[in-house]
Amino acid sequence: MKLWQKGIDVDKQVEDYTVGKDHLLDQRLVPYDCRASIAHARMLAKIGILSKKELHDLEVGLTGILSLHGQGDFTITKEDEDCHTAIERHLTDSYGETGKKIHTARSRNDQVLIAIRLYEKDALDTISSRMTSLQEALAKLVAAYGNTPIPGYTHMQKAMPTTIGCWLGSYILSLEDTKGLLPGIFSMVDQSPLGTAAGFGVPILKIDREMTAKELGFSRVQENPMHAQLSRGKTEGAITHLCSQASLDCNRLATDLILFSTPEFGYLRLPEKFCTGSSIMPQKKNPDVLELARANYHVVLGEQAKIQGIIGNLMSGYNRDLQLTKEPLFNAIDMTLSTLSIMSLVVSGLVIDHEACKKAMTKELYATEEAYKLVKKGMPFREAYREIARRM
Repeated sequence: MKLWQKGIDVDKQVEDYTVGKDHLLDQRLVPYDCRASIAHARMLAKIGILSKKELHDLEVGLTGILSLHGQGDFTITKEDEDCHTAIERHLTDSYGETGKKIHTARSRNDQVLIAIRLYEKDALDTISSRMTSLQEALAKLVAAYGNTPIPGYTHMQKAMPTTIGCWLGSYILSLEDTKGLLPGIFSMVDQSPLGTAAGFGVPILKIDREMTAKELGFSRVQENPMHAQLSRGKTEGAITHLCSQASLDCNRLATDLILFSTPEFGYLRLPEKFCTGSSIMPQKKNPDVLELARANYHVVLGEQAKIQGIIGNLMSGYNRDLQLTKEPLFNAIDMTLSTLSIMSLVVSGLVIDHEACKKAMTKELYATEEAYKLVKKGMPFREAYREIARRM
């Protein structure tokens, strides 16, 4: 039976439509809901709602669910709708009336919020770590080839001399800019909604929200219960924005690597094990992995746009529309993590062709330098500019 059901069967077509993919998506939230439920049960015992025996049974039951989930044996059915109902059903089947008490002083609304927040905190840590790994891979390449000269480009035309170190170093710093978004987003996520229930708090019972927030590792509680509901979708939008910025860094780096590894440029080579072939042209070594990394930035942008579109125009309080922010959040995070990981792998295998880079340093790259030589001799810059242009 569903958490909200009151003896009337739901139309099957309506059930299928409203449940959507949640029973599948929620598998990744099972560990987080169990963690939150253990903290909640301990709080209920503290305020006298649960006995020591009941608390013990619930802790054992929730730990058992974690074990089942780890083995791939915890099932969430479409009839359950989500992991929250499946977990409560399992506890009730195992411990009877004790299992029914776990939902005291909370709503499915704050259950969803707390599980997603815990997941988001872990995801933010992993995204940060993957960005650092890519920076380290780039830094190793800079350490090995940093002084190698290459042309710098504007408008996709040769412009002025630069180096491998300056080029790749710019991506290290761009990733650092992206990481600069993390503290603000983490602070937004790092507040516990547990105990806000459906957005209006819990009547009569004197619950200890500070206790559960501390046990779950949150820096503070969301004091205003309506704020908890208002923040759903907003945190998802902020995180997918971070994902889009990290993916943009990968997108532009991938574009450079594709271009500079072509025979026409030849500044670097991709290991053959990173390339694919053609079904008709025997000579082809295609940088498909980089093309997909480039394209997946747009996939992440699409997921961000879904979230921003869904949460717009909703009145305050909970609206079922918010259920649909879950899948694009998961998709954006998954895609960003896999792209950051693959870019680190590719960068770690790059080989810079020093001779090709040196050969590309043609005369016109030094035009600006020649103009400034004339400036140093006293010629006005605009005259020097035109003089060098005439010589080129």
